[in-house]
Amino acid sequence: MAARSKARKRAFQILFEADQRGETVQTVLADWVRHSRSDDRQPPVNEYTMQLVEGYAEHVARIDELISTYAVDWEIDRMPVADRNIVRLGAYELIWEDETPDAVAIDEAVQLAKEFSNDDSPAFVNGLLGRFKGLKQNLRRA
Repeated sequence: MAARSKARKRAFQILFEADQRGETVQTVLADWVRHSRSDDRQPPVNEYTMQLVEGYAEHVARIDELISTYAVDWEIDRMPVADRNIVRLGAYELIWEDETPDAVAIDEAVQLAKEFSNDDSPAFVNGLLGRFKGLKQNLRRA
């Protein structure tokens, strides 16, 4: 698995854990960094994972607003936890990470959905992020 794919997977796991624990992603990220430094069995948290988590945290309100607005027939609180956090991470990377090609951000999110969610999730993630891609320039507003 490529380094950036591993970084995305870890970032998703951090977002998922924060959602489950009711903690901020910054708190969970700090826990992961601390554990990786004190326990050789824990994988390291690389720079790109930190960049993704911190970037998401900076735009969390806007990202959740976008998901609530564009996820047809889904309330954000009622989405499966995995899907919600995959879309959050994918939306951040798609809209605010200019060095990541749009197709890569979407494909990586779909791959996470295939690995961590149900059979319907990849199509849901692809459709919602595809919609964001089409509206990308207008979605960046604060």
